[in-house]
Amino acid sequence: MDASELDQFDKAILRVLVAEGRISITELAGRIGLSKSPTQARLRKLEREGVISGYRALVDPIRLGLDHVSFVEVSLTDTRESALAEFNAAVKRIPEIEQVHLIAGNFDYLMKIRTQDMQDYRRVLAEQISTLPHVSKTSTYVAMEAVKENALSEVF
Repeated sequence: MDASELDQFDKAILRVLVAEGRISITELAGRIGLSKSPTQARLRKLEREGVISGYRALVDPIRLGLDHVSFVEVSLTDTRESALAEFNAAVKRIPEIEQVHLIAGNFDYLMKIRTQDMQDYRRVLAEQISTLPHVSKTSTYVAMEAVKENALSEVF
């Protein structure tokens, strides 16, 4: 199932669930204008087809003391598939790395790192990121403010 196969009710289900993942089927049905049974059938189909890949709680990282956000450009010494696979596996083991994207551009990866403060970030950079396989260079950009995050519901 891809985006072109989603009708107005499927998109409404997704829009509501992105904003409120713990909503009951009855309330979801009322919000999208269908009865409970067809809403539940559509929801199960969206799950079965992989459009909805799971459910999770969103926590406020600032309330957990993780309010330092850095973006790191990473250049590798080797970009063959085996080197990329080795790097990809290694970054998944570092909990402070929130996101990693392979980039087409002047560097190879862009990472979002979340830590307690600059001192904690420096530790993560020196002890973990810089020691990742095939890393040749990093450049760090510190975020001063998050202007927009988690806006997927606006797509639908």
